[in-house]
Amino acid sequence: MVTPMDGTAGVNGHRAADEALLDDEKAMLGNDPGGMLRATASAGAQVRESAALAVETDLSLLEDDGRPRAVVVAGIGTAGLTGSILSTVAGPRCPVPIIGHRSAGVPGWVGAADVVIAVSASGRSPEALAAADAAARRGARLVAIGNPDSELQAVAERARAPFIGVPRRAPARASMWGLTIPVLLAARALGLVKVNEADLAETASRLDADAERCRPAADSFVNPAKSLALGLAGSVPIVWGSSPLATVAARRFADTLAANARYPAMAGALGEASRGRVGLLDGVFGGLAESSRDIFADPDTEEAGDSTRLRLVVLRDGGLNPEDDADEPVAVEERRADAVQAIAERRGVRCDVLVAEGGSALERLASLTAVPDFASLYLALAHGLDPMAVPAISEMKELSNLLPEGLQ
Repeated sequence: MVTPMDGTAGVNGHRAADEALLDDEKAMLGNDPGGMLRATASAGAQVRESAALAVETDLSLLEDDGRPRAVVVAGIGTAGLTGSILSTVAGPRCPVPIIGHRSAGVPGWVGAADVVIAVSASGRSPEALAAADAAARRGARLVAIGNPDSELQAVAERARAPFIGVPRRAPARASMWGLTIPVLLAARALGLVKVNEADLAETASRLDADAERCRPAADSFVNPAKSLALGLAGSVPIVWGSSPLATVAARRFADTLAANARYPAMAGALGEASRGRVGLLDGVFGGLAESSRDIFADPDTEEAGDSTRLRLVVLRDGGLNPEDDADEPVAVEERRADAVQAIAERRGVRCDVLVAEGGSALERLASLTAVPDFASLYLALAHGLDPMAVPAISEMKELSNLLPEGLQ
């Protein structure tokens, strides 16, 4: 846990995190006028609501035409992440390829034998709209998911395709579960995933329980999200997942750290990291910085080496899907996670470990994303930042709208 600071610029010129602010609920909520904490706490409710909305939608067209050749999940940002979640939940034995597509249109090979799931929280993202339009023109089966009464719904209606309307009540990055569940249930209608009502109920309950643990009124020493945020304060976070599911959660954490807390973060699979990126632990932000530190300096002074350091977060998933082949890949992943934690410890790089809990892949994913989602918000609030208002994003949209149409 970092030492409490007053919020002024530190030795390296960055504004320090204020631990006291996180334990002052009134002051903290005053820095969250858009209600991002409240929106994030609604994750369990999002699962229930979007599941009910998906059930109300007629997905018989998907079922009647049988198994597709491939499924393309088209969207960007959080909507784009739903494709990775579907692929991970479906697992390695999924009978068809699931492709996440994060640019306009669809891959050139998409045709009548395929299914396109176009996802947009607002219902107006150019990527999802272009994908839906292209799918309709090529005769592919289409499912659209997004805000009701939007442009995306209009495209789906013209194509006579199912549309699952998920009301937008928060920014897309706080609506991951509301967008994810309809994607999974559309895939279930195609026979590609086994997600039952018990899985959904247990996932929603897990998210509710973690929201309670991470509530703003809980002090830092009992709130796992506040503790994680303060541990990351002033660092360069590296988030590695020990399995495909944990890697999706790791990339989600890096996205929220960037968007909510404005922290540069690196994320990826632990297996990939062990082939090269683990060398970062020996670099100028890792072991090299530790070796040059004056061990006799007062830890509360500049001489102690108030340099920016790496902070490692390892997301571990020891669970095994019933459809997976054997325990051996899990054992390899667990040994690799043990090894990287030992290497970090030897180099003085601090490491936080989150371990997946729950039975189904969906519930385990929830257990690895809930606390990090809140941690990204608390890290922003500890720096006095409004996690919802991101001026650079607004400027990017405005400047993009000024570009000639072909360059947007």
